[in-house]
Amino acid sequence: MADLTVDAVGPDFASVLFALHRDSFDHPWSEAELTSLMQTGALTLLAAAGEVPVGFIMVRTVLDEAEILTLAVSPARRGCGFGRKLLEAGAESLARSGVVRLSLEVAQDNPAARALYKTSGFEQVGRRKAYYSRPDGDVDALVMQRTLMPGA
Repeated sequence: MADLTVDAVGPDFASVLFALHRDSFDHPWSEAELTSLMQTGALTLLAAAGEVPVGFIMVRTVLDEAEILTLAVSPARRGCGFGRKLLEAGAESLARSGVVRLSLEVAQDNPAARALYKTSGFEQVGRRKAYYSRPDGDVDALVMQRTLMPGA
């Protein structure tokens, strides 16, 4: 992972982010949706191994709280620590800007993502029943949260 870089990107990277999102999710967001989120201020960090984009995280901040909107890692690169690197880079950036709490929603049927978040200090604080649609039935979203600033 020595050649891994994580950099903030803007709307001019929407096509790269779309390709990663499309490969990572059954119902990907469109390039226009990703562009719109970046134009309205969502922090977007892109990870690249050398020159190859491998994943990204997108986070929306309101006052001293932030929400991970999406975290996508190329399926071929999963299990290599890229998701954790993106998560920690995002958390560090947010903490420096005064964010106290970071939250997210994760599908109950996504054990790899749930394990990543749990081992990264997130705790389940809620549940959204039947939040995600699947061909074989709806799946709950687990709401998870992590405190970024000690004593908050």
